[in-house]
Amino acid sequence: MTAHAHRWVVRIALVSDAFTPQVSGVVTVLRRIVELLGRAGHDAAVVAPEYPDSHPGHGVGELRVPSVAFPPYPAVRLSLPQLRRVAHFLDGFGPDLVHVVTEGPLGFLGRHYALRRGVPLVTSYHTHFPQYCRYYGVPALESAVWRLLTWFHGPARFIHTPGVAARDALRTRDLGQAAVWGRGVDTHVFHPDRRSAATRRRLGVRDDQVLILHVGRLAREKNLDVLADAFGIAGEALGPRAVFAVAGDGPSAHRLYRRFPDSHKLGFLPVGELADVYAGADVCVFPSHTETCGLVALEAMASGVAVVVAEAGGFRESVVHGRTGLLVAPHDARGFALAIVRLALDGVQRQMMGIAARRFAMTRDLAAEDDDLLAQYAAAARAPSPAAAPVLASAAPGWRPEKEGVVA
Repeated sequence: MTAHAHRWVVRIALVSDAFTPQVSGVVTVLRRIVELLGRAGHDAAVVAPEYPDSHPGHGVGELRVPSVAFPPYPAVRLSLPQLRRVAHFLDGFGPDLVHVVTEGPLGFLGRHYALRRGVPLVTSYHTHFPQYCRYYGVPALESAVWRLLTWFHGPARFIHTPGVAARDALRTRDLGQAAVWGRGVDTHVFHPDRRSAATRRRLGVRDDQVLILHVGRLAREKNLDVLADAFGIAGEALGPRAVFAVAGDGPSAHRLYRRFPDSHKLGFLPVGELADVYAGADVCVFPSHTETCGLVALEAMASGVAVVVAEAGGFRESVVHGRTGLLVAPHDARGFALAIVRLALDGVQRQMMGIAARRFAMTRDLAAEDDDLLAQYAAAARAPSPAAAPVLASAAPGWRPEKEGVVA
């Protein structure tokens, strides 16, 4: 890379409506980007919500914007529209490129800033919001959500999607700059060698028992009713031969545990502990069918564990039925239960699937993706910037930044 090209990628501003201490796939990917930029010798700055227990760190400049809890899901924060403060912070940093990671309040401000300043913009599409409309009882809004998302991501040089299906969905909406990035897994952290008798004992698992694990955010769109029913049916069939555990939390946790009270409630775990629990499991179960990537399944697979997943979304890009795991129709609770029982009773099949799953996960290791990201940043930053005014003229229906001139 020439000195001139290097100049264009040294200062990356990342704007996100989710960051530490929140635990989610978005936060995992964002932390990974920040750490990568640091290792590569580049400067990064992060604009993110202020949480009750958050504090700056991570070796980068941070602006934490005051926020309030989103009532249906208190772990999610809605940041206040402090346009002037965000603009002042970013002006002081002087980004060569702005990467907007989410489509929330801060994401809108980051997008607005980049277009007003003529700074190259990269966006991410982590969450398949149009599908969420069905889960939250407002399917009529799906087309409107698509229009908003198309407007939001339209000016981006690249749109990162963590899966092929999500990329193709955006491309059908004339967003041809969508590219797959962010589906890598750290195969050094998530590793079969972390399996230990001590971890299994701590979870109350005897040597003659199998541990059935679910990991993820416990929210309605994760298909938790199917998970609870499947655990219940499998639990009746397996009896004392199986132990069920759930790592994660969210607004639907109480509903899940009410419907299946026999599971071990692990809550959110630090990465190291989570990797130990993955490796200590025998089967991991993920019924969500709204995943753009399904990073949790890849983490389990990297840990050498057979998975049972919904035949939908990003899972279909990672799991080969009968080889690296089992695919089940998303709403078929009995089908999930039968798959769990099948693997719980067949140790040889579990072992063979775990080996194949680990082998596949190794093809999704982080190194190649990290190189791709730095190359994409370089390409985006070198591209000529569009004129600010014509771009800003295409405002989203129903949304106007208050006093656009505050960042002029």
